Amino acid sequence: MDKFFKLKENGTKVSTEVMAGITTFFAMAYIIFVNPSMLSLAGTAENPMPTGAVFLATIIASAIGTLVMGLVANVPYAQAPGMGLNAFFTFTVCSVLGFTWQQALAMVFICGLINVFITVTKIRKLIIKAIPESLQNAIGGGIGVFIAYIGIKNAGFINFTSDPGAYVQFGEGGTVVANSSAVPALVDFNTPAVLLALIGLVITVVLLVLNVKGAIILGIIVTTLIGIPLKVVDLSAIGATSSLGDSFAQLKDTFLVALGEKGMISLFSDSAKIPLVLMTIFAFSLSDTFDTIGTFIGTGRRTGIFSEEDQRALEEGAGFKSKMDKALFADAIATSIGALFGTSNTTTYVESAAGIAAGGRTGLTAVVTAIMFILSMFLAPVVGIVPAQATAPALIVVGIMMLASFADVKWTEFDVAVPAFFAAIFMALCYSISYGIAAGFIFYCIVKVTKGKANEVHPILWVASGLFILNFVILAFI
Repeated sequence: MDKFFKLKENGTKVSTEVMAGITTFFAMAYIIFVNPSMLSLAGTAENPMPTGAVFLATIIASAIGTLVMGLVANVPYAQAPGMGLNAFFTFTVCSVLGFTWQQALAMVFICGLINVFITVTKIRKLIIKAIPESLQNAIGGGIGVFIAYIGIKNAGFINFTSDPGAYVQFGEGGTVVANSSAVPALVDFNTPAVLLALIGLVITVVLLVLNVKGAIILGIIVTTLIGIPLKVVDLSAIGATSSLGDSFAQLKDTFLVALGEKGMISLFSDSAKIPLVLMTIFAFSLSDTFDTIGTFIGTGRRTGIFSEEDQRALEEGAGFKSKMDKALFADAIATSIGALFGTSNTTTYVESAAGIAAGGRTGLTAVVTAIMFILSMFLAPVVGIVPAQATAPALIVVGIMMLASFADVKWTEFDVAVPAFFAAIFMALCYSISYGIAAGFIFYCIVKVTKGKANEVHPILWVASGLFILNFVILAFI
C-alpha cells in the first residue's frame, strides 16, 4: 500500500489517509440525499425522474469517479454530482427550456465526452498554464471564502429576507428563487440546530488550536453526539428501512437511457432545436470545466498536492505523466459515467479540502471516501443522522485555512486587486466557482487593455473570457 500510493514520499500514513477519507465523505455526504431531491423535480407527473434510481446513480457515480481519482491520479480528491450543475439541469434545462430529463442526461453525457476531448488534447492543461499567478492565488483564497460560506449557510447562521413579489417558487413547496432584494442577516441564536452548529464550531476551533490529531473528524463526531440530547439528531432514522430493492428496481429506468430513444435519439430528432441543444451543452461544459480547474488550483498549490515538480511535468511533459494530467482525466470521464447511470454532471468536490486539511495527501484518501460512498448505499439511515450542523464547522475552518493564499496577492496594486477581487469574492457571492473565475478573467482582460498591455494577456484567456461572455449572453436569452 505504501508503495502503490507513495505514502512516505508524500509525508503521510495509512491512519491519516483513512481519517482524511472519512472526513471528506462526511463533508459531502449531503449530496446523497440532496441530489435525488433536486433531480426529482426535473420530471413531470407523466414522466417522473425516479428518486430511488437517482439515489443509487448518485452513489455509484461518486464512488466510481472518486476511485478513478484515487487509483489513477493518486490524489485525495472526491467526486460527486455537482450542486449548481444539478440546479441548472432541473430548473433551466428541464423546467425553462422544456427538455425531458432523459434528453438532459444525454446532454450531460455529451458534456462528459467534450471534457474528455479537451483533457486529452491538453486544452484544460493549457488553460491552467495561462492563468496568471496572481489570479491563481486569488482563486485559491476565493475557494476558501466559498467553502466557508457553504459552511456558514449549512450551519444556519444566516437567513435571507426578500420583498413581497420579488421571488419565484417552483411548484408547491418547491425551490424559491428571489431577486437581488434578498438581504442576508445573522439569525437569532435561539434554536437547537443553530446552537448545535455554534457549539460544533467552537469545539472544532479549540481542537485545531490545540493541534489535536483528527480534529476535524473528531469535531464532527462530538457535535453529532451533542445533537442527540438537543433533538437535532433523529436516532429513529437508524432503524428505518431504506427500500434499497426498490431503488435497484428503478435503476433500469435511468441506466443507459441517455443513449436510448428517449435520450440521445430524441434530443437530435428536431433539427430546429439543435442550436439550443448545442448552446445548452456548451453551458454545461464551461461551468463543469472551470469548477474543476478552480478546485485543483485552489486546493492543490498551497497544500503541495500538486508539487512544483508536478507543475513542471504538467507544463513540459508529454502524455499523462503528471498527477494533474491524470486528475483532470479522472474528472473528465466521471461526468459521462454519471450520466449513464442517471445523474447530472459529476465533478471534483471543493469539500475535498476538508480531507486535505485533515492530512490527506494521496489517492488512499479518495479510495476511503469511495468505499464510504459504497457503504452508504446500505447505511444511508446511519449516514443520514449526521446533521449539516456537525459538518458545517469543518467547512468553515477549512475555508479559514485556505485564506492564506490571499497573502500572495498584491492588493495594494489596484490593477492586480480588481481581477483578484472578482475571482475570489464573486465566487462566493455567486455561489459558483466557474462564475468567479469568469469575472476574474474578464476584468483581467479589461485592466490589461486599459493599461495598454493587451499583449500580456495569454490568447487562451482571451478565448476563455469570450466564451464566458457568450455563455452569459446565451443564458440571458434562454
